[in-house]
Parts: sequence; structure tokens; C-alpha cells
Amino acid sequence: MKLIKDFCQVKGLGQSFYDTAETYYLPLISYLVENKLSGTLILGVNGAQGSGKSTLAEFLANAASVLHGWQVTCLSLDDIYLTKSAREVLAKEVHPLLRTRGVPGTHDLGLGEQTLDRLCQLQAGESLLVPRFDKASDDQFPKSKWDLVTGQQDLVIFEGWCVGCLPQLPEELDIAVNSLESKEDTDGAWRAYVNQKLVEYEERLWSKLNLFAMLKVPSFEQVYEWRSEQEAKLVEALGKQTELTDPIKLKRFISHYERLTRHMLNNLGSSTDVLMELDLDHSVFAMHPSILGRAKSEQRG
Repeated sequence: MKLIKDFCQVKGLGQSFYDTAETYYLPLISYLVENKLSGTLILGVNGAQGSGKSTLAEFLANAASVLHGWQVTCLSLDDIYLTKSAREVLAKEVHPLLRTRGVPGTHDLGLGEQTLDRLCQLQAGESLLVPRFDKASDDQFPKSKWDLVTGQQDLVIFEGWCVGCLPQLPEELDIAVNSLESKEDTDGAWRAYVNQKLVEYEERLWSKLNLFAMLKVPSFEQVYEWRSEQEAKLVEALGKQTELTDPIKLKRFISHYERLTRHMLNNLGSSTDVLMELDLDHSVFAMHPSILGRAKSEQRG
């Protein structure tokens, strides 16, 4: 199909993505069309680091635009990270581990809530600046580099590694899951703070989702390998090394995500509208519930 072929060419993707898009992602587009009643549909996409959630969001946005003429905006949870200076304040006032971006508590919930609300309220002729985050500098881009979105939106795709994540039970916080927690969060204050913040995330962000999809990675162990690949691509794109090029620093960085990633892999699938299970090569091998065969008309395009 030309739509998929063109996307693969622009993104430098191979046959594996083509097959996944044709078999699973196009039916997902049809599923979205079937479930859109009126106004703006907000689709939440959850996936661990390196799972391909950003690529999925971009493909869905492109396909919905080409096949159905939809206006689509993609917003990543990463785009609403607190500024580096704000995280420095958190590190001093709450816990040093909050200096590192990633976990609940390191995002600007007001900015996220306002952006999602405004995207749903946009009318013809109206515009909105959508925030973007610069991972290379570990800080928010200046507003001059934010994306300008214009007109009524049919679909907003809100993707992120912990989108939809619910808090753990208090007793689940007692035992450290890695050396980062055992050595740098000895009293459990950091993980308790993160867990409590998830209540607010659910109220202010997750509650806005109309549909929820998850790209489920094979295991947490796979995350490090895939995140390493992701970092290598970033270095290639930037033409310079990043802070996380060092494998030791990367492993420590990912350790911040381990607790909730394992929690979501064990518990989140049952609450999704669409669960897509990933193989070791990043390709989807199963979708629940099965919505296959719903995109035959699109595949003829």
C-alpha cells in the first residue's frame, strides 16, 4: 500500500513495520473511526521506552489524515516535562531522584491539562501552540519552537511510557526493585511520592482519554536494549554524543522507570481498549480484542 510504503521511506523503516502497519495499525484506524461520535477523540497510547509508540502515533496521524481527511495532533507525555530548573527545585525540596525526568511528578500537569483541553476546544481559524521538549538539552524547547496547531481537531494522540498507569498498592512499595531504589531511596520516600502523584495524573490527564491502547513489550529486560537503540538514533540525528550515550548512565536512567514499567506490564493490559503485544523485533504479533479485517476498504487505497 502506497501510504505505508511512503511512511516507511520517510522514516527509514523496513518490512517489519510495513507488515505490522498493514495487519494491525490500519485496522486500528478503522476502530478509531467507528468509535468517534462527535468532537475531538483523544486516544491514549502507552508503551515502554523503545516500544515504538511515537512511531505508531505518527503513523496513525498520517493515515487518519490521508484516508479520512482528519486533523490530528500528537502530544507526548515527554512534551510536558517540567523544565530542568523546576526539577532542580523538586530535587532539593522533595527528593534528589526527581532531578531525572521521567516518573510521575516530573511533568507539568497544568500544561498537559490545558493543552489537551484547548486542543479539544479549537475551532476553525483558531490556533494553539503545542509544547515540545528537547531531550538533547534535557529541557523544554522555547515557545518559538513549539508546534502551531490550527483548526478543529478530529483526533488527539496522547502517548507516553506511563500514560494510563494507576497507583500501586502501598504494600507493593516496600521492597526495592533495583539498586537505584535500594541505595538512593532507602526510606521509600521517592517511590511513595511518585505513587501518590499518579492519583493526580489519573484525575487530570488519564480521565480525558476516550480510548486507550497499549504496546506491550515482551519484558522489562527488553527495554534497555531498545532504549539503547533509540539513543543511538538520537546521536546519529544530532551528530554528537548525548548524556545517555554512556551505558552506565543509561542503565541508571532506565532504573527510574523499572518499578512502574513492571507494574504496568503485569496489570495495565486488562484496562485497555486495544492491547498490542510486541515481539523481540518490535513487530506486533497479537491484538486484543481482535479488530482485524476492519480496514479492507483502506487497504485498497
